[in-house]
Amino acid sequence: MLKPPRTKQLADLLPEALGPAAARQGFAGAEILARWDAIVGPELAAVSAPQKLAAPPRAPDADPSVPPPRSTLTVRVEGAFALELQHRTPEIIERVNAHLGWPCVGQVKIRQGSVAGLRRAKRAAAPATPPTPEDEARIADATARIEDGDLADALGRLGRAALPASRRADR
Repeated sequence: MLKPPRTKQLADLLPEALGPAAARQGFAGAEILARWDAIVGPELAAVSAPQKLAAPPRAPDADPSVPPPRSTLTVRVEGAFALELQHRTPEIIERVNAHLGWPCVGQVKIRQGSVAGLRRAKRAAAPATPPTPEDEARIADATARIEDGDLADALGRLGRAALPASRRADR
């Protein structure tokens, strides 16, 4: 008789699934850029912007069962607010890791400078097509049976983010 496969948490599988190559490329950075306002709050988002997510290199012969070393998040911040960001660094690390769903970031490097150019580039991007009421109903139906509220919310955000791309494909 075959044993059913043992259930594992996604966070336990991520280091092996992502692999050292993916971790070195900072693939989680796109999510951090897109959701910076939600992660740090509007006050800090107005005066700061993430610039880079860099993982330390991992040895080719490293044990795959050992989680990869944590990444460094580089954040540009307006000069006058650097001290505020420095004091809130532990909170930022906690929020970023909670948003990503695994302990990706271990430290934050602060770079003083203007974030106005970064905000202009973000505003210039085309706005996403908002979901229709039918889309919202489908997303709600798809996530209704998920007991974990945070997971249901994350999957709902993923569904909303995927909708504009699927609409473009249908055209």
